[in-house]
Amino acid sequence: MGTRAGIVVTGTEVLTGRITDRNGPWLADRLLELGIELAHITICGDRPADLTAALRFQAEAGVDLILTTGGLGPTADDLTVATVAEFSGRELVLDVELEHRIAAILRRLMERYPGADFEAVMAANRKQAMVPAGATILDPVGTAPGVIVPGPPTVVVLPGPPRELQEMWPAALATHTVQQAIAGRTQYRQETVRMFGIPESELADTLRHAEALVDGFDRLEITTCLRRGELEIVTRYEPGQAQSYRELIALLAEKHRAELYSTDGTTVDDQVAALLAGHRIATAESCTAGMVAARLTDRAGSSDYVMGGAVVYSNAAKTAVLGVDPDLIAAHGAVSEPVAEAMAAGARQRFDVDTAVAITGIAGPGGGTDEKPVGTVCFSVTSGESRLTRTLLLPGNRADIRERSTTVAMHLLRTVLLAP
Repeated sequence: MGTRAGIVVTGTEVLTGRITDRNGPWLADRLLELGIELAHITICGDRPADLTAALRFQAEAGVDLILTTGGLGPTADDLTVATVAEFSGRELVLDVELEHRIAAILRRLMERYPGADFEAVMAANRKQAMVPAGATILDPVGTAPGVIVPGPPTVVVLPGPPRELQEMWPAALATHTVQQAIAGRTQYRQETVRMFGIPESELADTLRHAEALVDGFDRLEITTCLRRGELEIVTRYEPGQAQSYRELIALLAEKHRAELYSTDGTTVDDQVAALLAGHRIATAESCTAGMVAARLTDRAGSSDYVMGGAVVYSNAAKTAVLGVDPDLIAAHGAVSEPVAEAMAAGARQRFDVDTAVAITGIAGPGGGTDEKPVGTVCFSVTSGESRLTRTLLLPGNRADIRERSTTVAMHLLRTVLLAP
């Protein structure tokens, strides 16, 4: 069965949505890398009874390891360590050496605040030196130490701030107690492929066929996710099932050759960044408000090829900034292929580049017509002598349309850059 783990995220601010949980997904990825099956992620508020219930739920699910995040601070609502001690049947004791370490950290921090009452602050932080008897202490990254309480199930108590948790994780993983708890883990391989221009229902149909054709298909753990208008297919398998995975990819490539653009996990952004070597690019955007430029610049070395971008909503801006002919706009409308092409040409001239992406569309709400409803987006991508212009009707609200538009633009750009 291997090793199973559970994650308990604490914090009323996370439970109520004021803060988005970043620790649960991050720890889930780390567990997956280790070949540990994640059974559950639960979120509970800063109430001892609810935290105890979450810990019991995980234990009753048969996990070998429970990871908790948050609730290690000096305030009255930070009760994770005390609650874990009670859950584990261990006495809470003062670790004098840890108290001295916390005091040294506080002295350094309080040098920024002349006149502050150190003893008052230390009194509030002393509770952070109270740990379950027999627990392994993880050195603080901030002021809060982590603790590891032997099981079963073993409980690893980690801080809430993501930076502190992530920095503390390697030390927790290296401890003898955690290594014992995860000794039965299975080593998995994980591969990612990406597809664009295919609905989930069509992929689901292909996977149903694969189930009958691929020997060992049932040993492949396949997860599909719609992300930014693309399909991301993540497959986890034991090394002995490598041939089954190769057969699956061969089937996908045969049936969806045009849509399967990445078999090594690279994103379209990664591929475009590589293809832009030796080029200079600029963007001209209306409904996407600079989001394509942002994706292009979100790569190391992007300043070598991204020269700039123009966000032009009004017709006057399209004319003044990009030189789009007002008569062209009057004849075809701002959301049209001729105007998109003129915007791309204007961006090339304005920024003195060889490659340009232009987008003009109606993201809504409102503003659409029967002829051009909300979601109508026109694209034009040009590089050298190559040009690709498209009009699509994209579903969703404003945010969906914008995000899908940027993905379409990146794929059109990839196609143009790959053209001979």
